[in-house]
Amino acid sequence: MPQDHDLSRLSPATVAVSGGRPARVQGAPVNPPIVLSSTYVSQGEPGPAPELLYARSGTETWLPFEETLAALERAELPALVYGSGMAAIAAALSLIPHGGRVVVPRHAYQVLHGYLADLTARSRVEVVVVDIAETDQVIAALTPGTSMLWIESPTNPMLEVADLPALIAAARAAGALTVVDNTFATPLVQRPLGLGADVVVHSVTKYLAGHSDVVLGAALSDDPALHARLLAYRTLHGAIAGPAEVYLALRGLRTLALRVERAQANALELARRLSEHPDVVEVRHPGLPGDPGHARATAQMTGYGAILGVRPTGGADGADAVVAALRLWVPATSLGGVESSIERRRRFGTESITVPSDLLRLSVGIEDVEDLWRDLDRALRGR
Repeated sequence: MPQDHDLSRLSPATVAVSGGRPARVQGAPVNPPIVLSSTYVSQGEPGPAPELLYARSGTETWLPFEETLAALERAELPALVYGSGMAAIAAALSLIPHGGRVVVPRHAYQVLHGYLADLTARSRVEVVVVDIAETDQVIAALTPGTSMLWIESPTNPMLEVADLPALIAAARAAGALTVVDNTFATPLVQRPLGLGADVVVHSVTKYLAGHSDVVLGAALSDDPALHARLLAYRTLHGAIAGPAEVYLALRGLRTLALRVERAQANALELARRLSEHPDVVEVRHPGLPGDPGHARATAQMTGYGAILGVRPTGGADGADAVVAALRLWVPATSLGGVESSIERRRRFGTESITVPSDLLRLSVGIEDVEDLWRDLDRALRGR
């Protein structure tokens, strides 16, 4: 998509608004159009990409979003959009060879662990589980022959913060690829490629699209060979996105900076208040000075994110009672939308048993913080 300016010279907030716009010619639309076509006019020997032939291989409706996300991550190569976050994760995990070894966080997106179990059965992949915030433990696990280090930071749902520079450097020294799931942080808060990560993945469903109305994923790599493999996986496995969904994701991306700024401010204020609430046992949020990840997050991130971990009094039953008593917060399993949502994570039998049974994961949205607080306080006190 032609640009009238160098996006790398602009702030992320401006990139989110300006990236992926059509060329400025008289009568041109301000927004890129949705092209609804499965195939394209083509004859003779096909030329090199990005010649359009068939929509499974590529479509012009993907390009504005892919280029804008790449600019936000400061990637040299375009992002690759997938039909879901799990499709992007599967593409990244396909980089592990048969019989390879992958080091993964104990606390991470639960479907990642489910996919790894399936991969172990099919491809004899060895999975080593670590506490990603324990840097020495992770480095010790990066033994010779390790194929990949998978990092979530902050982790889902425990909000642990990994030492990204140290772990990425250690993985590189061990000859392992590093993949970072940047969904929680977004490229506005941290850019793992700039720290040396080989691949970054996103659940676009969450903050990037931001309105709980699409299911999409994305992967990025500045290594041409890895980028080619991720692209080939998408094409061969048909892990593609619909044009209307990608258009909606780009529209959502335009307000990413505003949404993240408001959601982070709301989250930090709620974390402070909840940490002093008589009906709360524990609050996890990297923005709290007493949080185990605070110093590390302050050093390597430009914000603290908008996810909270809260343990109310009364155990799992007490946590369920809080969710049931809320009127504004939405009980839902996803996150990163404009609306604030909440769920008890151990309601899923597949969640890690080291996640406390009473842990509530709060995805803080962009509503008025006082309304959010009144709803939470009432639910906590009135069970």
